[in-house]
Amino acid sequence: MIRIQARVEQSTLMKIASPILAIILTLIFSSVLFSTLGKDPIQAMHVLLIAPLSDLYNIGEMFVKMGPLLLCAVGLSLCYRANLWNIGAEGQLLMGALGGGAAALALIDSTSIFALPIAILCGVVSGMVWAAFPTYLKLKFNSNLILTTIMFNYIALYLLLWAVHGPLRDPDGYGFPESALFSDAVTLPVLFEDGRIHLGIVLAIISAFAAWILLNKSHIGFQIRVFGEDEPAARYAGFNGKKLSWTVMLIAGGLAGLAGVAEVTGPIGQLIPSISPGYGYSAIIVAYLGRLHPLGALLSATFMAVLYMGGDLAQIEIGVPTAVVGMFQGVLLFFLLACDFFIRYRLTFISNQPIQE
Repeated sequence: MIRIQARVEQSTLMKIASPILAIILTLIFSSVLFSTLGKDPIQAMHVLLIAPLSDLYNIGEMFVKMGPLLLCAVGLSLCYRANLWNIGAEGQLLMGALGGGAAALALIDSTSIFALPIAILCGVVSGMVWAAFPTYLKLKFNSNLILTTIMFNYIALYLLLWAVHGPLRDPDGYGFPESALFSDAVTLPVLFEDGRIHLGIVLAIISAFAAWILLNKSHIGFQIRVFGEDEPAARYAGFNGKKLSWTVMLIAGGLAGLAGVAEVTGPIGQLIPSISPGYGYSAIIVAYLGRLHPLGALLSATFMAVLYMGGDLAQIEIGVPTAVVGMFQGVLLFFLLACDFFIRYRLTFISNQPIQE
């Protein structure tokens, strides 16, 4: 008989090492999977993890994918540290793209230096508004935050599809579901001429450091940490749970909205149906892989961006479907949660034999 017991003390070393162990176990599992598919596992791992960093252009593309992952993951880290299970970063990202994109189209003929900041602000506010709906439902009616945020993801997706097929579709686009190309006045500046690295990447990195300062160097950050670790103690200390919930959810929504508007005013340059390949969902793994730490998310977002790049290359070079990346992410999350389980609990074996008198 197997019995689960909570550990009296949790190993600090294992808390740090568990993401590395989860990655190693995922690589082993993936190697076995590639072998069963008739692919050379060493070549597959090289394409997935090494080839994306083989030249400056690929490194630049990796940073382009890292930006939205990092922005969403930083916001989710704050939510999860406050014990708020926000699964809605994908929808908040899409609404940020839609709100910011609509503003960019309205300002498409503008030459003002304020056109781009207005478009970005509209994207951030759109993400915050989209996060506010499930937050209100939870605080007012005690609805399940996981379910409501997931449902709002689908609503946001279909609103985007409606917009690019309807009122925001380019009248000169030959019927394709996409908006007109944004003008230079509402496009994020590129940092290097030979690549697509744009200002949004810088904003993402700044947000990670700002969230770290908020979480570890401010009174409200202390309240967030206490509220997430022991809610009854936080309420006994007089911390306002509703205020903290609104704070972290709006920050998360704003950062996801910033990720969305940075995508459409950055590398995409217009509104299209497929703005995100699932950045908001992958950011959940990024947040956990980074130990719910904003600076840890910086490293894990880089790793996940490499996987996205490697998945595209793997499809071209070794003929595996892009779904392999989703599989890789799912297995990684499974092993990470398994490692975390064994950090908190131990399994003991109890004999079922009767005691002899």
